[in-house]
Amino acid sequence: MPAMVAVENLSKSYDSGFEALKGVSLDIEEGEILALLGPNGAGKTTLISIICGIVTPTSGRVTVGGHDVVTDYRASRQLIGLVPQEVNLEPFERVINTVRLSRGLFGRRRDDAYIERVLRQLSLWDKRDAPTRELSGGMRRRVLIAKALSHEPRVLFLDEPTAGVDVELRKSMWETVSELRRAGTTIILTTHYIEEAEAMADRIAVINGGRILLVEDKATLMRRMGRKELTIELQAPLAAIPPALAPYGLTLGEGGLDLTYSYDRSAPRTGIVSLLRALSEEGITLCDIQTRQRSLEDIFVNLVREEA
Repeated sequence: MPAMVAVENLSKSYDSGFEALKGVSLDIEEGEILALLGPNGAGKTTLISIICGIVTPTSGRVTVGGHDVVTDYRASRQLIGLVPQEVNLEPFERVINTVRLSRGLFGRRRDDAYIERVLRQLSLWDKRDAPTRELSGGMRRRVLIAKALSHEPRVLFLDEPTAGVDVELRKSMWETVSELRRAGTTIILTTHYIEEAEAMADRIAVINGGRILLVEDKATLMRRMGRKELTIELQAPLAAIPPALAPYGLTLGEGGLDLTYSYDRSAPRTGIVSLLRALSEEGITLCDIQTRQRSLEDIFVNLVREEA
């Protein structure tokens, strides 16, 4: 089955000579949640803008549901819902009219039952007659999602959807996104909150400098690159790591009261036993030991650092 969104060797250059995208290729399958991660200026917004038909590529090709975003713009754009970073709503218009108008702009017939279902799903039904200027920042972002869903798109782009939203509302929006996925919507999420990607995404794509560094199933990525860390708390501070412990690549914490050891838990030998023996031989007394799984944020930071 063809990918719902297919990006082939996509490039974008500006008159200034700046290359925002450099030969990007990416397939996004129907019904999955893909988290697109990257630092500021990495090319995330440019890529989304091209897929949505807002920006014209310099070279390459993009199709959405089999429709070329340049030569078959109307058909491809009708399949896409976009939730932008910026909250830009008519302040005096009622919520329900704002969402109805978005549906009409895509040429869809009025369907009050569908609009009600969307507003209820986003906990906006009780606010349907309120002017958008009276809503909190988080509720306005929900209105943006309702607008993006108003024409029943098959692909939904969420560009930093929870920026500036409190933790409770953020978790509620995660649940909404999960419900949309279960309904078959393909979702592409860009976020600075790495925990969002870790909690919600099926696959992770990392972009930096206009290039895709990695596209991988989240669980596979965490197994392959997610090392564990052993933190050893000491009874007495160390001024420096003894030379005999150098082979273990230990990191001495601030104040000299803890050591951190990184290891691959899937390896035949982790080296923990020999490390503990070496510490004892050096006369170093332990107070406590803790382990921690490396997070997606650790992996992301290392990937970007290696590419820089």
